[in-house]
Order: sequence, then C-alpha cells, then structure tokens
Amino acid sequence: MRLANVIHAALILTVASAAAAQTPAALTVTSPTIKANETIPVDHTADGKNESPALMWSGAPAGTRQFALVYDDPDVVFGGQTFVHWVVYKIPGTAKGLPANLPIDQVALTAPADIAGSIQGLSGFKRPYYRGPAPPPGKPHHYTWTVYALDAELPLVEGLTRNQLMEAIKGHIIGQGALVAIYERKPK
Repeated sequence: MRLANVIHAALILTVASAAAAQTPAALTVTSPTIKANETIPVDHTADGKNESPALMWSGAPAGTRQFALVYDDPDVVFGGQTFVHWVVYKIPGTAKGLPANLPIDQVALTAPADIAGSIQGLSGFKRPYYRGPAPPPGKPHHYTWTVYALDAELPLVEGLTRNQLMEAIKGHIIGQGALVAIYERKPK
C-alpha cells in the first residue's frame, strides 16, 4: 500500500510540474502613450497619424531568445478569428520593447540596433505594417497588444500572418503579457 501511495504522489508531482512548465511567465507590457483600459490617443489610430506606439515589456524569463507581438481587435471577428492590426516577430531576446512610429515601408527592421532583424508580418489588411484602430462608429472596441517571450531563435520567414506565427511559436512560448486599451469612433 505504501508503494502505491508513493507512486501516486510521484505521478501527481510530475503532472503538476509539467503543467507549471507549460504556463508562460507573466510579462508586463506598457507604453508611454497607451494606458491600460483607457482611450488610445488619436495619433495611434487611422483617424490621426496612424503611428505605432512605443511599447515596453518586462519580466521576461531567463532563456528568452526572441519576442513576438500580435496587436488585434477581439471585438471584430472574421472567419472565427479576431482582426489583426499588426504582427512583429524575430524581435531579439535582449529587446525591452519597440520604439514609436516604426516605418510602414520596411518589412525587415534594421534600426534601432536593439530590434535589428525583427520582421513586420502581415496584418488583416494583408500588409506588413502597423494599422491603427478605425472601428465603425457606435461602440468602443478593445485593442490588445500581446507580447510573447520565446525560448528559441526561430528561423521565421517574412510574410507570416498571425495564425502562421502562432503555429510556428507553439511550444516555444515561455512568457506572455498584454496591454489592452479602447478606441471608439463617435457617430457623425
């Protein structure tokens, strides 16, 4: 009976350890201009300058080799998927964030040096760049910037969509965090 109890306890510990190992560490995602659960400044929307915001993250676990970012609007669903406004991947594991106003005409980012090699993937607009909020008037939409810490330097190619990226990073996510803000267009 004692041996059965020991084996049972060992199995429980093994299952608990495996579950803990699969749970990504919590990253903190912030921005100097985007505040959690507040309105996105118009300069970061299609109604303004359509500039990507500066983003910072902290709390990446040891062993982080790359980061990836997906920016989407979960209030808009097409074909069972939330609408994607921006995808960036192959961000070096030493990066602490992304600067504001990344170029819209550059797929592979070369500057600043701390994000060199990063790639802007395809948004829901089928374009490789940031596209700010422009929801239909009438109700606020919630926009989510999700950052993933990855345990490997994955050989990701240009032109990935969010779905392709998520498939490629499956099993490599060791940290994850999000910043959520809102934007609403008023009826005219």
